[in-house]
Amino acid sequence: MNGKYINKTHTYGKIWMLVTLCLFISVPALICVHLGVSPKINMIAKGLSTVALVFYPTAVLEVLTYSPLLGTGGTYLGFVTGNITNLKLPVALSAMESAEVEPSSEEGEVISTISIAVSSIVTTLIIAVCVLAFFPILHNITDPDSVFAPAFQQVTPALFGSLCASYLAKHWKISILPIAVLSFILIFNGTLGTGVLIPIGVVVSVLGAFVMFKKGMVK
Repeated sequence: MNGKYINKTHTYGKIWMLVTLCLFISVPALICVHLGVSPKINMIAKGLSTVALVFYPTAVLEVLTYSPLLGTGGTYLGFVTGNITNLKLPVALSAMESAEVEPSSEEGEVISTISIAVSSIVTTLIIAVCVLAFFPILHNITDPDSVFAPAFQQVTPALFGSLCASYLAKHWKISILPIAVLSFILIFNGTLGTGVLIPIGVVVSVLGAFVMFKKGMVK
């Protein structure tokens, strides 16, 4: 691959990653400025602690794992637009397979970048159409007295459940031990918060996976 192309891709990729990060942060920041309020650091830390142990290591591993498959341009596009595991990676691999090219090759780099870009554009258009279509009746759907109100109370569990299900399907052997341990703990103390349960689950998962790897039960 041409070194000039790679260098330019990294340069523009880093710039747009920083721009995207600033845009993400600007929304809550502008809301705080408009309302004249500021978030409490201890509340942010409390909320972050429940997910950081899971998503921060996962984010690092995803970069190391997916980058060779997506290529330079595809990696930046994929991580800026998100949903890599469920959408961007399958799209890129399917496109490269259809074009009969290998990942990390020059042809694979181009095919991966184009396929992820097209996927992102199509996804954005579909979301935009759905938002415009449902906007006139959105207040009826989200109203506390709406028949759909109970469903909106389950949005967060549904999101985390769907993320968890994909990992359970791929690594079901590793998931048995932490699920059993956490279920056992909850039987005797069902009031424990996620801030306690998540670290326990992480430690048990890592130790269990290490032992199973040493015994040849998982690869």
